[in-house]
This record gives sequence, C-alpha cells and structure tokens, in this order.
Amino acid sequence: MGPGRSLAERAASGGDRMVRILEQVSDLGEGRIAEMDAAGIDMQVLSLNSPGVEQLDAAEAAVLAREANDFAAAAVKRYPLRFDAFAAVPIAAPQQAADELERTVREYGFKGAMINGHHCGRYLDDKFFWPVIERAESLGLPIYLHPTQPPQAVVEASYAGFAPEVTYMLSTAGFGWHIETGIHVLRMILGGVFDRYPKLQIIVGHLGEALPFMLSRVDIMTPAITGLSRRISDYLRENVHYTFSGFNFTPTFLDLLLQVGVDRIMFSVDHPYGSMAQARAFLDHLPVSTADRERIAHGNAERLLGLGASR
Repeated sequence: MGPGRSLAERAASGGDRMVRILEQVSDLGEGRIAEMDAAGIDMQVLSLNSPGVEQLDAAEAAVLAREANDFAAAAVKRYPLRFDAFAAVPIAAPQQAADELERTVREYGFKGAMINGHHCGRYLDDKFFWPVIERAESLGLPIYLHPTQPPQAVVEASYAGFAPEVTYMLSTAGFGWHIETGIHVLRMILGGVFDRYPKLQIIVGHLGEALPFMLSRVDIMTPAITGLSRRISDYLRENVHYTFSGFNFTPTFLDLLLQVGVDRIMFSVDHPYGSMAQARAFLDHLPVSTADRERIAHGNAERLLGLGASR
C-alpha cells in the first residue's frame, strides 16, 4: 500500500469486504441508523476510526482532529437521540489536544476523548501528554484507549519472521493490538498517571485487552516495588471501564465479570468490523440477571458518559 494512495484506493485493493467496510464506517446517516434498528441498538458513540491522528505530526493532527470532530458533531446534531461522540485529539501537541477536547465538550457536548494508542512510540505515562489527561479529569470525561499497531521495533522484535500477512495479523487484530493496549494501561498505572489524577477514568475494549486474566498476577508488583499508592489491581477496578468491542466470547466475559464486577462493563459493538446483530444476540444471552444485563446494556454507559443528558 503506497503512502500516496487514497483510503478508497487502499480499500479497493483489499477486495469487496474492505470496500463495504469503508462505506459503512463513513456512513453517519440513514444506512447506519437502519443497521442499528435491525439489531435493536438505540445509540452509538461515534469516534474517529483507528489509527486516528496519533501517528501524525502536530500540525496535521490538529487540522484532521478538528475536521473529524466537526464531521461527527454534524451527525450528532442530525440524530441527537441516536448518536453521541468521543473527540479526536492531536496528542502530538498536548495543550492543543486539551483545548480541542474542551471545545468539543463546550460546543457539541461530546462525551470524552478517543486516543488510539501510542504517539510514535511514546505512551500516555510520559508527562509530555499529561495536559490532555489533566483536562479530561477536570472536565469529568473519560479517555477511551483504543488499540493501534505496536511500534515498528516491537513488531520486528516480537512478531516478524512469518509471511507478511501472518506478521500483520499477529501484530494487530490477532494478538498484538490487545497486548499493546494492555501494556499501555499498565504503563499509565506504573507511571503514576492515576496517582496524579485519581479521578481520571479510562475505557478499554475487547473485554479488557487481556488485562482481566492477569489482574491478580500483576499485584506481584507490590506498592513497595512500584511506589504507587494502591495495588495495580485496584487501579484496574477503580479507574478502568471495559467494553465488548466484538469480543462475543462467554468465558472471556465471565472472567471480566468476576474480576471487576458488573458496574465496570459496557456493551459495545465493533461496527463495521463486526456484526451489530451478533453483538446484540450475545448480550441477550449472557448468563447474568436481568438487572445486570440492563446495567451492561445501557445503565453503566449512561452513568459514565452522561448519555441522555441535555446538550
């Protein structure tokens, strides 16, 4: 895929499925609403598709983030009962990112920020980025930490040596995205982000990005070792929320439920990469009580994001 090729050209080279995904991800109108209706989904929180603006330089990221936010805001204005949004923020310029986040809240009522992983190998534990974290906490808004491809050096060290398509999938959707995001969360904890900003809440997808499975084990790094004010598991239970993101796997869900409790879990779909209807069917058949299903389906998101609040 040459760097000068348009997104449409790249999608076309991926075959009919990629063309269809591009059409769906770009549709913030009647087509998406119809798919939501067919699956029995009332509202979606929109965000800029990964890789977002995180790998761009500051000037380009600022322009693209603002354009993306204005585009999403127009869709929310057209369908205020069906859409809300997370802001794209140009983290290469943290003060501008903080200001853009606040602009989208003040002007559009956005519900938080979407950050697609590291910025050129730098993670949010780096104090360079803390202006946007401070602003999010002061506004009472969560940050959704979305996967992105690991830094190239990590890909070469840990995922290379196979056919190109195998390396790509191993380093992204097949495994690497999720480990990358889990490590990012642990870096934020170990870097003192939540000790400095204890009210900050973040959201991760894919039923926890493998963190719940390791939640008890990470406490081997005790506060005596880390210098933190709490155990690592405490931060994972008190500063992190978890969505489905197309992980329609009952055993994985049950592990998350047992580790963090029902009040930290929020239903989501992975549209257009996964089926809304299949995600909804998975939700409907979860082995939980009706009250807990309601919390997962909408109650927890309404509380955290203020969904349904007047603009």
